[in-house]
Amino acid sequence: MASIVETEGSTAASGTGLIRALDWKGAFWVAAGVPPLVLFSIGGIAGTTGKLAFVVWIISMVMGFLQSFTYAEIAGMFGNKSGGASIYGATAWLRYSKFIAPLSVWCNWFAWSPVLSLGCAIAAGYILNALFPIPGATSPAVLEWMAANVATVTAESPRVAEWLAANAGRTPQDAISALLSTDAIAALTPAIRNWSLATFDIPFLATANLNATFVIGGILMLVIFAIQHRGIQGTANVQKWLAIIVLLPLLVIGLYPIFSGQIDSANVTNLVPPTAGYSGIDGVWSNGGWTLFLGGLYIAAWSTYGFETAVCYTRELKNPKTDTFKAIFYSGLLCCLFFFLIPFTFQGVLGHAGMLAPGIVDGTGVAEALASLVHGGQIITQILVLLMIMALFLAIMTAMAGSSRTLYQGSKDGWLPKYLDHVNEHGAPTRAMWTDFAFNLILLAIASDVAGYFFVLAVSNVGYIIFNFLNLNAGWIHRVDSGHIPRPWKAPTWLIGLNTVLAFVNALFLGAGAKVWGYSNALWVGFIFAALILPVFAYRHYVRDGGKFPAGAMEDLGLVGQDLGVRKAGILPYAALAAGLAVVLAANAYFQLPA
Repeated sequence: MASIVETEGSTAASGTGLIRALDWKGAFWVAAGVPPLVLFSIGGIAGTTGKLAFVVWIISMVMGFLQSFTYAEIAGMFGNKSGGASIYGATAWLRYSKFIAPLSVWCNWFAWSPVLSLGCAIAAGYILNALFPIPGATSPAVLEWMAANVATVTAESPRVAEWLAANAGRTPQDAISALLSTDAIAALTPAIRNWSLATFDIPFLATANLNATFVIGGILMLVIFAIQHRGIQGTANVQKWLAIIVLLPLLVIGLYPIFSGQIDSANVTNLVPPTAGYSGIDGVWSNGGWTLFLGGLYIAAWSTYGFETAVCYTRELKNPKTDTFKAIFYSGLLCCLFFFLIPFTFQGVLGHAGMLAPGIVDGTGVAEALASLVHGGQIITQILVLLMIMALFLAIMTAMAGSSRTLYQGSKDGWLPKYLDHVNEHGAPTRAMWTDFAFNLILLAIASDVAGYFFVLAVSNVGYIIFNFLNLNAGWIHRVDSGHIPRPWKAPTWLIGLNTVLAFVNALFLGAGAKVWGYSNALWVGFIFAALILPVFAYRHYVRDGGKFPAGAMEDLGLVGQDLGVRKAGILPYAALAAGLAVVLAANAYFQLPA
């Protein structure tokens, strides 16, 4: 190990390799950006699954924790690789198809990378709300404007007639008040909130909007890039203090309502799905109800499974043999605490109706909701707004650190474009980071409105579930094909088997759940995006590298040159792939949204 450290120290200094600078605590702090991911979709899952929302989070987190033990085992086999579980699992599939390995790596990257754009979109929303707030309907400024302009809307106005037609049983005075309030809010809304440089359609995907959210979000991404440019040790130090500042208050806020008796049992009992997404009305366990429930489990996985990023930094750990398992295990415990606690407290206090508030759904009103849990006033709310922005930075830093290293190692192993195989003098994979940045600028333009936000989330999660399916199966494939390779930590065999079953449960979530989020074609768009790596890999491998993998790509498995080893598992990996695809397609056909 000493020789490895010395070699890496010298190569890193010349900008050719990653630096072994972390212990398990450093990797833990870098992964500490995962718990705030609960705030990304807490409103969306509540709207989709109703009273079942907190149960969805608990089930998903338990699954993520169990699955992490497979990832911990295979990560320990690759002390000389970076990039995370997708890299380690991809090597198991390499014997059976050269194209499946890069598919796993690519799917993991395009699932994790959008945390940058989604997090920056929410953070930009907070900044806009703080500096250029949209006035509330009952604010003094709105009421004053209404009084000054009361003569602009009369009972004879065509607008009043239209409003009454859409709101049966209401009076003309109700219509006048509602219309005046709408006009006042529009008149007093700062111009920047409606400003847009350009709006355009991206064919077959979504509408992109280069607005204020896009500009502010882009600046935030550049700030995070600058921090990470200094290397993993500097990133870990920043993450440590961000995590302490953010997670401790979030923990207190999550616990306070429980001990102060604010949890309303009616909000967390009679657990049934809603009649439809965002209906706010309890339904029954019909086909449509199960579809909504599975849709919640589908999108929750994007957050709850995410702490597997703790093993992205194996190549940068001082002692990967002992630190790899510790990093993912303690990261998992931290996530269990927050993913169990925060959704339960939110739902227990706010109830289903409170969780459907627009600010909860799009994420920009979560700070106000947190303040209400502890009966905080305006000052507490503003402090929590600042903490929310820091929490988003925490999550975004984690995503950029992990996803860029996935690109870097994928390039080192010959699966992704060669230009990504570069680090700067601090050991930071800067070309991969710039690729992340450019990709997320496009996503940021889409995610600048609520509809586009959930589209990005739903499509990117197609990749994440594909990656998890492939990697959970990689656990048993490595056991069969590479059982002789030392494992610093070895999971119980029954747990490897259980996690293989969970791979197919995830396939069920994918088939049933991708359609739930407002885009019936999300599954197919995700499949198409996943397939984009195939021609990229074909060019890199067969044109650029002449059909050969880079030297040392398989050395952790004891393989030399182009020898990929014996396929001891026979046809079983192919059978697993066929069965997984069958589950996805069958679930997609059977489960349908409520009419």
